[in-house]
Amino acid sequence: TLDSRSGGPGARRLLLWLLLLTAWRAGSAQLRYSVPEEAQHGTFVGRLAQDLGLPLAELVPRLFRVASRAGGDLLEVNVQNGILFVNARMDREALCGRSAECSVHLEVVVERPLQVFHVEVEVRDVNDNPPVFSVKEQKLSIPESRLLDSRFPLEGASDADVGENAMLTYKLASNEFFVLDVINKRGKGKFPVLVLRKLLDREETPQLELLLTVTDGGKPELSGSVSLLVVVLDANDNAPVCDRSVYEVKMYENPANQTLVTRLNASDADEGVNKEMVYSFSSLVPPVVSQKFAINERTGEIKVNDAIDFEDSNSYEILVDVTDKGHPPMVGHCTVLVEILDENDNPPEVVVTSLLVPIREDAPVGTVIALVTVSDRDSGANGQVSCALTPDVPFRLLSTFRNYYSLVLDSGLDRELVSGYGVVVTARDAGSPALRASASVWVEVADVNDNAPAFAQAEYTVFVRENNAPGCHLVTVSARDADARENARVSYSLVERRVGERLLSSYVSVHAESGRVHALQPLDREELELLRFEPRQPNPDWRYSASLRAGMHSSVHLEEAGILRAGPGGPDQQWPTVSSATPEPEAGEVSPPVGAGVNSNSWTFKYGPGNPKQSGPGELPDKFIIPGSPAIISIRQEPTNNQIDKSDFITFGKKEETKKKKKKKKGSKTQEKKEKGNSTTDNSDQ
Repeated sequence: TLDSRSGGPGARRLLLWLLLLTAWRAGSAQLRYSVPEEAQHGTFVGRLAQDLGLPLAELVPRLFRVASRAGGDLLEVNVQNGILFVNARMDREALCGRSAECSVHLEVVVERPLQVFHVEVEVRDVNDNPPVFSVKEQKLSIPESRLLDSRFPLEGASDADVGENAMLTYKLASNEFFVLDVINKRGKGKFPVLVLRKLLDREETPQLELLLTVTDGGKPELSGSVSLLVVVLDANDNAPVCDRSVYEVKMYENPANQTLVTRLNASDADEGVNKEMVYSFSSLVPPVVSQKFAINERTGEIKVNDAIDFEDSNSYEILVDVTDKGHPPMVGHCTVLVEILDENDNPPEVVVTSLLVPIREDAPVGTVIALVTVSDRDSGANGQVSCALTPDVPFRLLSTFRNYYSLVLDSGLDRELVSGYGVVVTARDAGSPALRASASVWVEVADVNDNAPAFAQAEYTVFVRENNAPGCHLVTVSARDADARENARVSYSLVERRVGERLLSSYVSVHAESGRVHALQPLDREELELLRFEPRQPNPDWRYSASLRAGMHSSVHLEEAGILRAGPGGPDQQWPTVSSATPEPEAGEVSPPVGAGVNSNSWTFKYGPGNPKQSGPGELPDKFIIPGSPAIISIRQEPTNNQIDKSDFITFGKKEETKKKKKKKKGSKTQEKKEKGNSTTDNSDQ
């Protein structure tokens, strides 16, 4: 059990994200409802919120909604009571055609925490389409010489419904010449055929009018009818006969124009002109068939005449008439069934719906970022789609339902390393060759205050003259923060401590925004030889600070700090340029150092060829004496346990004789300092 009270804000955030992850995983379930087509607006479908286990009071605050849906706004959810209802008229035939299954898929989303649910609503067929014939009247020309049991195929009816609602039953009105037979064409439905039961006599009955009725299997049943006009022809005794009553052909989609489909072969037992035949499409052939195919009236060859697309239609039925040139002509009939085979000619389609962009850099693994939907119009392996992501991104795809995926976080984020990712989802079908498609989404990483500020350098060493003017600038410190915007703003303050009898803040101050450090009062070397202080940023996550040192010396002004740096052969002495201000002309040459005032008198000492280098720490001298000068350069090494200053320092003082004289003149020292301060240009701010 995670107690958020004991862990602070971090523990509470972790608990929140764990709950979000658990809720998201639980939200991957699927619900299934059923509703009849043609249902009125407002028809109840299901208690969606109750079935998902969502309290009604949370629906509005958690933005309960339908995120994506197939088929438009056919279904909607009431956010007040959580009921799924019909929002618009649903025509099953318009949605799914003749498909045996028909359903509408919804993705329902709630937030805080984010949950995604899949809902599938089956649209049930109702018997709302009667069977219909393509024409009101079918005309048959039958010679009087036709033998008994001769068969004459009729155009069957069609029904837009499915299942039992599309199971058709034919009935022929009672007459003395014909009976009705029904043939089943291997899954293509039932087709009526007239069978001659009594010989025709044109002189007695030149024509007949029959009524053919069709009824579907719905409840209540619906029916349709067509009038059959039988014209009795005089003597041409034999009609052409095809060698097969049904031709079955399989061919791939997208064939070139004039590709041969099949060649018909008919014969006529008559002689002379009565034996000559002409092939043609039946008048019952729909326009789409006569547009897609062409027939050679002399040879009986059927060829492709227009684009054939499996996705438009996967089969065609072509009724062919073979008519001889007798008087009157006789007609034979055959059927060509063309089955279209699928080719992989449609690339997948990818749709990415963003849900959580930008994403916080501290988001937990498993956070849902976007929904991905893929589809392919092809069938079989050509329509089977797999998805992949851009490599080397901290995300992965999680399959939630069929061709639906969630883009989720797979590893931790760091905005300071990468501020955003271009994620490309690539879908690839299983066809040969495979086709691909892709969609991209830019995932911006939102900043979290997870970086402490850092100073440009860890330590600042500053030397200033004593008796400086109040408010003089000592140094400017600078810190930067790797975060962005408000998280990157820094401010400065001093770490308070006591210096002698007084607080540090009585000596120096730092500007909170600029980092400029100023002396608040004149500094006295005899009171303060070394002043050490730390600026800091007041935020709780501030972890770094820089130490600033100001060295106060009465008679020596140090322009740069000396450094003792350990090398392979011992300490490497790199001495800086040093100036020793003195009014005594016998001390040596007057050489103003770099940065010194125009009126400054100073000695300059540089380590070089004239001053041999010491070979090791044991041979390091306690003092360096500049020949002909009253200045002594000495090295003071503080003990390692000294809490004030653990570094090595360079201090400057006069020879022993000069120190004794200085003690005798101590009483008048204050007056001398004032005069000296008035006559010497201060360069401590340079």
